[in-house]
Amino acid sequence: MGVIHSPNPQQIYMTTTSETGFILIVDDNPTNLSVLSAALSSAGFKFRVAVNGESAITQVERNPPELILLDVQMPGIDGFETCRRLKANQDSQHIPIIFTTALADIDSKTKGFSLGAVDYIPKPFSQEEVIARVRVHLQLKRLTESLERQLSDRTIALQQAQIQLVQQEKLSTLGELIAGVAHEINNPISFIFSNIEHLEEHIASITEILQLYQQEYLHPSAKITDASEELDLEFALKDIVKIINSFKLGTDRLRNLSLSLRNFSRADVDTKQPADLHQGLDSTLLILQHRLKSVGDRPRIEVVRSYGQLPEVNCYPGQINQVFMNILANAIDALDEAMIHSKMSASIPQIQITTDIDAQNCVNIRIADNGMGIPDLIQERLFEPLFTTKPVGKGTGLGLSIAHQIIVEKHNGILKVNSQPGQGTEFSIKIPIRD
Repeated sequence: MGVIHSPNPQQIYMTTTSETGFILIVDDNPTNLSVLSAALSSAGFKFRVAVNGESAITQVERNPPELILLDVQMPGIDGFETCRRLKANQDSQHIPIIFTTALADIDSKTKGFSLGAVDYIPKPFSQEEVIARVRVHLQLKRLTESLERQLSDRTIALQQAQIQLVQQEKLSTLGELIAGVAHEINNPISFIFSNIEHLEEHIASITEILQLYQQEYLHPSAKITDASEELDLEFALKDIVKIINSFKLGTDRLRNLSLSLRNFSRADVDTKQPADLHQGLDSTLLILQHRLKSVGDRPRIEVVRSYGQLPEVNCYPGQINQVFMNILANAIDALDEAMIHSKMSASIPQIQITTDIDAQNCVNIRIADNGMGIPDLIQERLFEPLFTTKPVGKGTGLGLSIAHQIIVEKHNGILKVNSQPGQGTEFSIKIPIRD
């Protein structure tokens, strides 16, 4: 459709160009509209018109233009106020605005630029000047958008590289820290454990001698009798045996924890090696044992292991253990959250771990909780870097992203989530037994 040179002010003007987007002309003067329409039409631009500020704002909200030619002096809200409102709206603040005005004083121009305008076109109009300024600002806008897209792409690439570095550094630092802690625990525990047997033998010998004294000296002095009764010697001798047994039980648990820490932090970043994944799961659960205990109104979390017969899997054991840690810790968080909101799918919080081998000679590990479940919209973003639903300070949004990278990229496997609101969540891991 060609340009109508005697326009009805309410008419929408269009040219037949193939340019993307359009230019919005805002002016209450039919003559000005006609001149600007002719100028834009001759250069092949699409355009529409609005006869006042209110109409312009409505049109922009409905269909944003690429650029706005805005008259300053109009009835109702003037061009300055129209510009201010458009720039205050997040959806329209990026649209370039060129003022068209007969006002040539410095104050008016300064006010326009301070409100966010990019240029002025003085009246009476010169078609060549209108076309030149419009072209320049459209080119600037498109160049800016192109640069922003490139910057966004590079930012995403940089972010992914940073996440990989964070993952490697995190695993390395965590492994060194846990290995160091395990070593520090192991030394004193080994000393205590190795001496308990000697202590037990000494106490048994002393007990035997005391019993011989009791048999040989049937009538001890009053002082010895009083001391023996005050101590309750018979009870003390029996209690010492129980204390020694408690020492042995405690040191056994600490030795198992130290072993679990060493297994969890296995330094294997360079090469894959055969590993018992059940041992990795059990080590991780032992480290998380303190979080499985009852807390406040939340009862102890029950862990149900349904382990199949698994061969050793060629993998990076430390990294696989990190995946187990992230998923199990998230399951515990989910059960804590469900208990807070009284939305447990069962009265007893539970984590179920199932393992088996499928027909493709892959190991399948499923870790399921009976918490609140995860909405579909959140499930779609769970493995995105830096995405988290946890409060500030409670999560980085990297745990599941790193877990996904470890399983998919490092082990050529699959990590999926399946959840229904109110019915809990299941993470499934699938990795080949051999490369």
